Amino acid sequence: MFLQFDINKDANDELVHQKLALINEETSPLMRMMWIYNADEPNRRTFENNICTFHIGNGYFLSVAHNLRMQAGFVRSIDADLYRAEILQKLDGSQNRLMEQHYFTDEYTRKRYLANSDPANLHTITNILKQKRFDTRWVTLAQKGICTPHVIFQFRENMFYKDADITRQFDANMQLYDADAHKYTFMLPVELVAAYYTEDVALYRIVDTPAEVIAKIPSLPVCYDLLEEDNAKLYCLQSSPGGAVGRLLNIARIEGLLDHFGVFQDDIGGNYLFERYRYLIKGYFRFGSSGAPYLYYNSARNSFVINAIQSEASGVQLSIKNDREGNYQYVNAIATPLHVLKDSLQSHIGRV
Repeated sequence: MFLQFDINKDANDELVHQKLALINEETSPLMRMMWIYNADEPNRRTFENNICTFHIGNGYFLSVAHNLRMQAGFVRSIDADLYRAEILQKLDGSQNRLMEQHYFTDEYTRKRYLANSDPANLHTITNILKQKRFDTRWVTLAQKGICTPHVIFQFRENMFYKDADITRQFDANMQLYDADAHKYTFMLPVELVAAYYTEDVALYRIVDTPAEVIAKIPSLPVCYDLLEEDNAKLYCLQSSPGGAVGRLLNIARIEGLLDHFGVFQDDIGGNYLFERYRYLIKGYFRFGSSGAPYLYYNSARNSFVINAIQSEASGVQLSIKNDREGNYQYVNAIATPLHVLKDSLQSHIGRV
């Protein structure tokens, strides 16, 4: 009996150690992805479209897809030739004068930059671009190089995963100190590999980055099993309740399976449907948890694997008091099991 107690204690200690590794900034596979304007111009750089993402190995990241077809409404900067070709020629005289007031041209960078972010100005610009049917969906802004997605890494120490040699490989423009979070930030560019809008999953990969840098990034493998019921071994790895900088690992429970149906509004590309199988999950979820991974603890392997991805924090019918406004936590969620994309994902990434 005494020997059995020691064995259980060792197993429990190992599980706790693995849980702590999942939320530690040096060992966690969970990061943030943001679209960056003027990434190589520190004085003009801005961050938009913040979403959870996680590394599944070899520089591949998974997140949700629904944010890709949301509209930014306006642009903070744009290549001068692109502006002339796709916006200027559509404007009438009064609209042109208004846009000239709100944007200035830098002859060195050959870009037009937003002069200020006054809400009234942004409202005016948004209305003009909407009337002219200029596509400000994030997927389009990335395709045209107006702003591009990057994975954001943050550390207490001014080193990329405590490796001084790797840190020296970073361009100085791709790192900064976040005074609010008291963290050192490193940015790596990614490109969209595939967007599965029906399933609400997007696959990205890191680009223009040395292999030894990618090798330093923690990851977890994917488990494509479709779980029918929860046995207290499913967890959600998401941003901490206090904000996007920290991490939270909490128990989640599968309450049922859905053959999902929902409509996503897209005025530019046309509305599309959320469909196929989903988990109905019960647990704690904060606003902004979309893209967070669900981890399954495989007791036989004594390790965590990724099984699903957070899609919708709460359907209206499942929210607290049937009111989403002002709710920053939810008791139910809808998640996409990666089982539904097994063949397609493996065709891109193999068996990482």
